[in-house]
Amino acid sequence: MTRIRRGYIARRRRRKIRLFASSFRGAHSRLTRTITQQKIRALVSAHRDRDKKKRDFRRLWITRINAVIRDNMVSYSYSILIHNLYKRQLLLNRKILAQIAILNKTCLYMISNEIRK
Repeated sequence: MTRIRRGYIARRRRRKIRLFASSFRGAHSRLTRTITQQKIRALVSAHRDRDKKKRDFRRLWITRINAVIRDNMVSYSYSILIHNLYKRQLLLNRKILAQIAILNKTCLYMISNEIRK
């Protein structure tokens, strides 16, 4: 009986996985089983860290705003500023406030003074 050549489907699937892992080091880019494990692991990490990045940036913005506010007035803090913003119904998110705090401190001081009144 003559030998039957296999189809291309499995080869195509493995080639696609290898392309994903081509930048990995060692066996993680050469052996099919470890490539599949590393691919799963990489995608899990990417999914987890996308959410973590949002939290990290929010923490950074809060820290920047708080540093500038406390630098101006000793008794004034970030939480009071945000509370007053909500009371006055001003739609400034933390990202914008942090940019104002870095680029134009006097503008942030003016905003905080207007809100406190």
